[in-house]
Amino acid sequence: MVVDGGGDPGDAQALDHAVAELVRRTRFPVAFGGLALGDAIHVTSIHGARTRNLEGLVVEASRGLGGRALVEKRPRLALDYGSSRSITHDYDRAVLGEGIATLFAVPVMVGGRARGVIYCGSWAESPVGDVVARPAFAVAEELSSELRIREEVQRRLTLSPTRAAPAAMPATTREELRETYAELRSIAAIIDDPALRARLDRLEQRLAALSHDDASEPSVELDVRLSPREIDVLACAALGSTNAEIAATLDLKEGTVKSYLQAAMAKLDASTRHAAVVTARRAGILP
Repeated sequence: MVVDGGGDPGDAQALDHAVAELVRRTRFPVAFGGLALGDAIHVTSIHGARTRNLEGLVVEASRGLGGRALVEKRPRLALDYGSSRSITHDYDRAVLGEGIATLFAVPVMVGGRARGVIYCGSWAESPVGDVVARPAFAVAEELSSELRIREEVQRRLTLSPTRAAPAAMPATTREELRETYAELRSIAAIIDDPALRARLDRLEQRLAALSHDDASEPSVELDVRLSPREIDVLACAALGSTNAEIAATLDLKEGTVKSYLQAAMAKLDASTRHAAVVTARRAGILP
């Protein structure tokens, strides 16, 4: 369930997906979370709750379990929340009102700062071992990656030429955009969640469109379709990476990278990887 809390709707959607995944992967019955606005966490996503006590919860920095996780930038655990002496009890009405006994809070780190906190809890005291901690950390890392990518895409958008007055994109900006695109492809390649991959794919398309809108390069239309892996490999090759470097980035064998490159070159009717990259860029496949 998403509760209106302002901020970027895309960020809120990513958070809500992560909170739902906490319930699915950790088997803890209730999960909730919020992004940091100023010095507080505004809870906007709740899944599995039996009451409405958590709705509208705002957790100040250093206060409660989540406030400590936010400031300390590390997970915090309260096996018996109601009697815990290591936290303040500013939010007992919300947490205990929901009936939560054990609560686990994990900060979502982006670029060295805590962008928010996700929680999972149970209505009875429950040990938090690897079966809970490991998937919770994985969910937090996936959310961190998506938020970081969204931030980078938004930054590129603010730097890009407007549609009303197209102009050549500065070379440094274009190169940064291409590096971001290649990194995004490598992250998406190792994510199994179909919904998260779909959202990352939409971000990739926005990045590619930024460069393709640039009027300084003529466009071409191609009646071919590259596979996702062919695009992954070509995006890395566009940065000047060797086959060995591409293999390390994408966790592939070097021979497999060579096969994908050859397939892409054949589809693009290019005799070299450089020519394949140029054609892919003019066709809007790569930024």
